[in-house]
Amino acid sequence: MLAKRKMKSKDLAEKIGITTANLSILKSGKAKAIRFSTLEAICESLECQPSDILEYQP
Repeated sequence: MLAKRKMKSKDLAEKIGITTANLSILKSGKAKAIRFSTLEAICESLECQPSDILEYQP
């Protein structure tokens, strides 16, 4: 979604109020959890739905 919106990770992190390191952890799939407020901010900034950026893997 970042590429589709022509946005850099650094810009998104600043816009939603998290560090680039934390955003990198989310992007890599290594995060164990995400706050709904963070997910909401990401979706609002990228103009997308959670299903556009999340994938369930058993």
